[in-house]
Amino acid sequence: MSPNPTEFAFGMIGLGTMGRNLLLNMADHQFAVAGYDKNQKQVDLLAQEGQGKPVQGFTDPKAFVHSIKTPRAIMMLVPAGAIVDSVIAEILPLLSPGDILVDGGNSHFTDTERRAKDLETKGFHFFGMGVSGGEEGARFGPSMMPGGDAEAYKTMQPVFEAIAAKVDGDPCVAYMGPGAAGHFVKMVHNGIEYGLMELIAETYGVLKTGLGLDNAAIGQVFTQWNEGRLQSFLVDITKDIFAFMAPDTDHLLLDDIKDEARSKGTGKWTSQVAMDLQAPVPTIDTAVSMRDLSKYKQLRGQLAEQYGPAAGALAGDKDELLKQLEQAFYFSMIMSYAQGMHLLAQASAEYKYDLQLATIAKIWRGGCIIRSTFLNDIFNAFERDNNLAHLLLDGGVAGLVQGAVPGMRAVVGAAVAAGLAVPAYTSALGYFDAFRTARLPSNLIQAQRDYFGAHTYELIGKEGVFHTQWTGLRAKPEAPAGAQANETPTTPPVPGTKESNTEPSKTQA
Repeated sequence: MSPNPTEFAFGMIGLGTMGRNLLLNMADHQFAVAGYDKNQKQVDLLAQEGQGKPVQGFTDPKAFVHSIKTPRAIMMLVPAGAIVDSVIAEILPLLSPGDILVDGGNSHFTDTERRAKDLETKGFHFFGMGVSGGEEGARFGPSMMPGGDAEAYKTMQPVFEAIAAKVDGDPCVAYMGPGAAGHFVKMVHNGIEYGLMELIAETYGVLKTGLGLDNAAIGQVFTQWNEGRLQSFLVDITKDIFAFMAPDTDHLLLDDIKDEARSKGTGKWTSQVAMDLQAPVPTIDTAVSMRDLSKYKQLRGQLAEQYGPAAGALAGDKDELLKQLEQAFYFSMIMSYAQGMHLLAQASAEYKYDLQLATIAKIWRGGCIIRSTFLNDIFNAFERDNNLAHLLLDGGVAGLVQGAVPGMRAVVGAAVAAGLAVPAYTSALGYFDAFRTARLPSNLIQAQRDYFGAHTYELIGKEGVFHTQWTGLRAKPEAPAGAQANETPTTPPVPGTKESNTEPSKTQA
C-alpha cells in the first residue's frame, strides 16, 4: 500500500533501468520512495514491478516533489552532460532551500564541481555519487561512491548503507571526500574497468588464435580461473558468455557479435585527467585506444588483405603456455589496478580530496563491475599504509608480482613473435619495467628539447636549471634568410630568472 502524499522519504528522477532498480531496492528495505519520469511507460513499469511495495511513480514533477518529506532528498539518475543541467533547472523552482539533490549518474567531475558551487549559493545541498554494479547491482546491492556535501551525505547514509552490497557484513558505500571526489573515484573505477576488459579480450585472442582452443575449451579456462585468484565479476560473466548460445542455433551468440567496441567516454576521461596530472596509466590508455581502433573495421580488413594474416600459433607447449597465460593475466590485472590507485593518489593531493585508498578498495570488493579477489590485497596494502606512494611498493603485492612476471614475459614474447596483438599486455609489462628502472634514457629527451627549443635541463648533483648552445659543438647552421644567427652564449641566463628579461618559452615538446 502506497504512503499518503508528503510521506515519501526519498525521490528518484529518472526511472530507466538503474533508477527504477535502485528505487525498488530502497522499497525492499522498507523506505517509502517516489519516482518521477516524463515517460508514462517507465512509471507503469515501476508500478508493475513495485506492486505491494512502498513506492509510487509520477509524471507530474510538481506532484512528485510535493509528495516527499521536507527537507527533501532527491536523486537524479539521468545521462551525463546537459541533461543533468536541464533536470536541475526544471526541478529547482519546485524545491526549497535546504533540500538535497544527488547526482547518481556518470557526470564528469568538473561538471559536478560547478553544479555544487552553484547550488550552494542558492541554499541547496548537492553531492555527486558514482554508482557501480549495473542493472543487477542497482536492484540487489551496488557499490556507491558519494562525495561532496558531507552533511547531506550523513542524511542519506542510512538509506545508502541499507541498499549497498555487503562484504563481510560491511556496506560497499562510504563518503569519498569533498567536492567531486565521488564522481572522480567512479571515473577511475571505469578506467580500470576499461583496462581489465581489454586484457580479457586479448586473453581471448591468445586462447583462440594463439593456442587454437575452441569455444568450449576457452569457456573452461575462464571457469577454472574464476575459481582461483583471478576470481572477479568480469571473469565470471566472461565464462557465462562462453556458455550462451545464439537463439535457435548451435553456436555461441558471441560469434555473431561484431568486433567493434563502443564506449560512453568515461575511460577517455580517465586518460585525459591522468595526462593532466602526469600520472601514467598506459594500460587504461591502450584500452581506450583499442576500442577506437576496433571501429575501423573496413580499414582493418583492407590492411589484413595487404599484409596477410597477422597472427599465427604461439610457439611452445600448450599446457605450459596456459599456465603462463594465467600468470600474465594476473600480472596485467595488478598493473591495471595499480595505475588506477596511483592516479587516485595524485588526484587526492592535487584536488585536496583526502581520499582513503583503503576505503575505496574496501567498497569496490562487492557490488561493482571491477570487484575481484585481488581487491582484498589492495585493501590490505593501503590499510597498512594509506600514504603508500604506489601499490607496487607494498611487500605483499611485490611478492605476487614477482611470482607472475616470468609467465608475463613468456606470453608477451611468444605473442609478439607470433604476430598476435596484445597491446594492453605489453603496456602493462612496459609500465612495470619502466617504473622499476632507476635511470631511464629520458635524459636524452631533455637534451633534445634543450637543443631545439632551449627548454633547459637539470644536472645530476648540481642545483639549478641549465641551457647549452648545442650548435657550438659542431658547425653552426646557416641562419634563415632575413634572420640573424643565434649568438646566445653556451650557458646563458635561464629564461624567467632575475638575470633575464625574457619569459619562459611557452612551447613545450
